[in-house]
Amino acid sequence: MVTKWFRENAWAAVAVTLLRIYVGWQWIDAGWHKLTGGFTAKGFLQGAVAKPVADHATNEVLFPNYTYFIEHFALPNVKLIDVLIPLGEFLIGVGLIVGGLTVTAAFFGMLLNTLFLFAGTVSTNPWLLVLGFIVFTAGANAGRFGLDYYLLPLIRKGFAKIKHAITDKKHNGGTNGTPVAH
Repeated sequence: MVTKWFRENAWAAVAVTLLRIYVGWQWIDAGWHKLTGGFTAKGFLQGAVAKPVADHATNEVLFPNYTYFIEHFALPNVKLIDVLIPLGEFLIGVGLIVGGLTVTAAFFGMLLNTLFLFAGTVSTNPWLLVLGFIVFTAGANAGRFGLDYYLLPLIRKGFAKIKHAITDKKHNGGTNGTPVAH
């Protein structure tokens, strides 16, 4: 009942709109500073490998697969990471602020926050993760007062056309509407 209200009510949409604009501003600001400030992730990634998140009692690394990923993929491809992180942060912020592909932007924001946490950076990541989860949970209602109001019906219409074309092809044997005798 609460989830239905949260995902459909206009007043909930207003509250989530204010929240998504705040979260979007945090992302766009972080991304913009990295895009314009000569950002490199190399030192951060090296630090995450040198001092991975570990259990305080046993000193055992808690996310060894993620540390392996950083060491063997992210660091050797740091130039790619240097582009993807700031651009991703900036685009997440834009999506949340304008309310376009809002759920997708919230998802990727939560994903980045989680990856930063796995690397050992707490900062504002837990807070933004929780706020992003609230926006994500609101679903389409999060973008009700944004571009999603116009985009989502167009996307649904496009997917319906694709589904219809696939169904027609499947039922007609792919022969331009002429049924195939078996």
